[in-house]
Amino acid sequence: MKASDLFVKCLENEGVEYIFGIPGEENLDVMDSMIGSEMKFITTRHEQGAAFMADVYGRLTGRAGVCLATLGPGATNLVTGFADANMDRAPIVGIAGQGATTRMHKESHQVLDLVSLFEPISKYSVEIYEPEIVAEIVRKAFKAAEAEKPGGSFISFPENVAAMPVGGKEPLKVQAAKPPVPPQDKIAQAAALISNARYPLVMAGNGVVRARADDALVAFAEKLNVPVATTFMAKGSIPFSHDLSLGTVGLQAHDYVACGFDRADVVICVGYDMIEYHPHLWNKQKDTKIIHIDLSPAEVDEHYILECGVIGDISEALGGIAAQATPKAESRAQNLRQTIVDELTTHESDDSFPLVPQRIVLDIRKALEPEDIVVSDVGAHKMWMARMYQAERPNTCIISNGFASMGIGVPGAIAAKLAYPDRTSLTVTGDAGFLMNSQEIETAMRIGVAMIILVWNDSKYGLIKWHQDRRFGRDTQIEFNNPDLVKYAESFGAKGYRIESAAELLPTIKQAIADDTVVLIDCPVDYSENMKLTEKLGNLVCPI
Repeated sequence: MKASDLFVKCLENEGVEYIFGIPGEENLDVMDSMIGSEMKFITTRHEQGAAFMADVYGRLTGRAGVCLATLGPGATNLVTGFADANMDRAPIVGIAGQGATTRMHKESHQVLDLVSLFEPISKYSVEIYEPEIVAEIVRKAFKAAEAEKPGGSFISFPENVAAMPVGGKEPLKVQAAKPPVPPQDKIAQAAALISNARYPLVMAGNGVVRARADDALVAFAEKLNVPVATTFMAKGSIPFSHDLSLGTVGLQAHDYVACGFDRADVVICVGYDMIEYHPHLWNKQKDTKIIHIDLSPAEVDEHYILECGVIGDISEALGGIAAQATPKAESRAQNLRQTIVDELTTHESDDSFPLVPQRIVLDIRKALEPEDIVVSDVGAHKMWMARMYQAERPNTCIISNGFASMGIGVPGAIAAKLAYPDRTSLTVTGDAGFLMNSQEIETAMRIGVAMIILVWNDSKYGLIKWHQDRRFGRDTQIEFNNPDLVKYAESFGAKGYRIESAAELLPTIKQAIADDTVVLIDCPVDYSENMKLTEKLGNLVCPI
């Protein structure tokens, strides 16, 4: 047995289902060792696409997504998707071939110090120098990637080491620590703070989704009659349709849900990662009492000084606090919730063309089942999806938020369909973000993955125009030309539709679902609504 054979056995031992990547000269032995493996290698058209697929697969399953590249430019092409996963707390293992150890000490073709390159964007970055340590490195990489808080592990595998013989070695037992039980004195302290609060408010973060604690969160809110706002990445951890849901918080501007934070005297942060919505935006005066409930201690920040930290299993903590705290007689947020609901449905019958963003989001929601998955790319459309898309289940609206990288949409939708083949997978993407990884349409067609690509088309970098208009009252260098997107999709063998009136969008999405293949929908969008929203939020009067 050679080291690459042991390496593949270790990946199988970790339960790896898919490896996304591109073969190269320096990973030839690894590729050859995978022949006959039950793991499926998904050959992508760009390493960035492979990394984004691993990113979204990791978010949805809780198991590390795996991506593979060769050395040099192959490895550097992984960086953006890998960094996105690491910053958004998605478990990912990146693997790259490397030049032989006999030439790494000197200037050599395509050789970079990959371990140092990936170290700042990973939890664990390592080189395999000897075949005897393969099993330990693979086990440690997956353990680090999947441990709370999840993130990235990177393995550099020199080509000569991969080909070396190794004997008497087997994969190591897969083990994971059970989350600790939160301390009872902290549970009692949190319960007392909530009992004495006039206007407590829950902010649910990505950790709720990672910990599969959504049921416990809903039970907590119902037991204590406390309203819940979610971050972009925790959408659906309480159904938007629930009477205690205040929707999504996270816009830089002062939205209606921010009114709840203005009034709250105690904010209960559950599974909250500071990168999701910085506390200087919701605790400007530094006087809000904060309860931190998570598996990890709180980040240090002058706007996030805790009144109480409850560290341990999130579901256990929520259940324990709910059992001891005094329920509120009323949620004190019904007027605010009703305002939010009314505002989100204002444009339901808006027949303007090009379509307003609000109408597009509402039609997407009408077309999809509660369990279906939307992957939002990054751009102006992300702000509208984050603010308005009414998620009913966790992990049904995937938004790149920490690193916020354009190009995640198409590869992310492929990964979503692979993770959940029985659900519809739709990506909402701008024309700019779409063309960054549109080549992965070929990958989807080749492997038989059905997905819908809904392109919001304005021939501009719409989000940058929004920022420029807000700051300077003018824009510059944001326009570009697009190909015929329908013909472009058809050139891959996919289907394409062009929306020519507002009334066409909803039936077209339904038709795309029925088509059961890769479908692109070219939808013109009117982003003049961006500045209208900015003006509206600037003059917003809180209803409570």
